[in-house]
Amino acid sequence: MKRRTFLQATAAATMAGMTKHSLGQAANDRISVCVMGMRGRGGSLLSAFASQADVDVTTLCDLDPAVLDQRAEQLKQRTGRLPKTVKDFREALDDPSLDAIVIGAPDHWHALPTIFACQAGKDVYVEKPDGHNVIEGRTMVAAAKRHKRIVQLGTQARSGSFQAKAMKYLSAGNLGNVRFAKAWESSKQGAVTAVADSDPPPGVDYDMWLGPAPKRPFNRRRFHGSWRWFFDYGSGDLGNDGVHRLDVARWGLHTALAAKGETLPAIPKKISGLGGKHYFDDVQEWPDNFMVTYDYGNCLLTYEMRIWTAHPMFGEAEGAAVYGDDGYVVIGNRGWRAFDRRGKQISEEQASDNTSGHVRNFLDCMRSREKPNADLETVGHPSSLLCHLGNASWRAGRTVTFDPETYTCVGDDDANQFLKRPEYRAPWKLPALEDV
Repeated sequence: MKRRTFLQATAAATMAGMTKHSLGQAANDRISVCVMGMRGRGGSLLSAFASQADVDVTTLCDLDPAVLDQRAEQLKQRTGRLPKTVKDFREALDDPSLDAIVIGAPDHWHALPTIFACQAGKDVYVEKPDGHNVIEGRTMVAAAKRHKRIVQLGTQARSGSFQAKAMKYLSAGNLGNVRFAKAWESSKQGAVTAVADSDPPPGVDYDMWLGPAPKRPFNRRRFHGSWRWFFDYGSGDLGNDGVHRLDVARWGLHTALAAKGETLPAIPKKISGLGGKHYFDDVQEWPDNFMVTYDYGNCLLTYEMRIWTAHPMFGEAEGAAVYGDDGYVVIGNRGWRAFDRRGKQISEEQASDNTSGHVRNFLDCMRSREKPNADLETVGHPSSLLCHLGNASWRAGRTVTFDPETYTCVGDDDANQFLKRPEYRAPWKLPALEDV
C-alpha cells in the first residue's frame, strides 16, 4: 500500500486536523480516535475512550491479530459498530477525519507515533514514560510545540480529585519549611525466567514490533507482558510505575515550596542512582533493587524501588511523601493522609483511579486548546526525565550533572550514551529537532 511521506504531507494534514477541534469549534462535534497497542494498559484506555459520550473510536491498531480482532469485537458489542483495524499506525494517521491517536504501545513505540501524529495534525494521548529515552522525549516536546498539538501523558494522578485535595492542603503551607520528598515502589514482581527463542505468534509482524530497536530473534520473554524489563524496549520499573510516584512527589514538592514563596527548579542539578540485580536470577536487565537521589539545590527528592518484596511503606505499596518541619503528607494510589509535626494523623481521604477523568481532561483540552493536566512539555516530560536520568546514572555507575541547555550530562560521554538510542534500525529514524 502506498502512503505519502509525513514531511510531504505535514502542511495539508495539519490543515485537515485543524478543521474541527484544533480551532475549538462547537462542543457537539464528535471526536474520532485511533487506539494503538491494546493488550494491557492500552485495553484499559480503549475502554475509557469508548465510554466517552462524544468519542467515536473509529480505528484500532495492533501488531498482534489475536489482540486486534478481540478488541474490535469487544468494541462492536459495546457500540454496535465494527471499527477499522490496521497494523501500521501510519495508515491511521493518513485518515484526515481522525482527530487523535491514543498510544498504549511499549515504550519504544511512544516517540515516533507521537511525533508523526503531531506532524499530521493529530492530538495525542500517550502512555508514560514520554519516550524510550531522554532525547526521544525532548523531540516529542518539540513536535508538539511546533505543530501546536495537545499531548497528554498518561499520568492520571494529575486529573485525580483526591490528589488535587492533597495539593490544596500543601498549597496552604501546612507543612511549614519543606526540604524533602520521597517516592517508592514495593509492589512485588515475578522473575523473568529464560525461554528458548521461537517463531513469533501467528500473524504478528515482529519486524514492525521491533521498529527502531535492534534486530533480534523472537523470544516471548521480550514480547507481551515482559518487554519492559529489557534495555531495547523499556525503562524498567522506574519508567513503568516509578514515573507515577515521582510525578506526584515532584508535584507535591513544587506545591509545598510555592506555598512559601520558593521555587522547585525544573530539573535537578545532580542525579545519583545505585542498585542492581540483587534478588532475581533471571534474564531481565533492569535492576530489581534501586535507589535514586535527585538534588535540586534547595531540596532533595528520592526514589526507592523494591520489586522483590511486597512490604509497604506508610501502609502504601507504592506512593509518595512530602516532608516539612511542621508535618508530612503521604499520597498513595487510593487516597492521601496528612500528619502533624508529632506524627499524629490529622486528615485522610480515600478515592479511586481516575483514568476516565484524565481522558476527559484530554478531550476537553482538544476542544479548548488549553494545556491538559499532564501536558507533555510542562508536566509529562519533566517527570519522565527523572526516570531516564536515574536510569542513565545507574548504567553509567556514577552521579551525573545534567545541563538542560545542551541536554547532556556535563563532561560525561559515558553517561550521555544512555540518553539516546545508539542507532535506529532502518527505515526508522528519530527526526532532528529542526525537522519535527
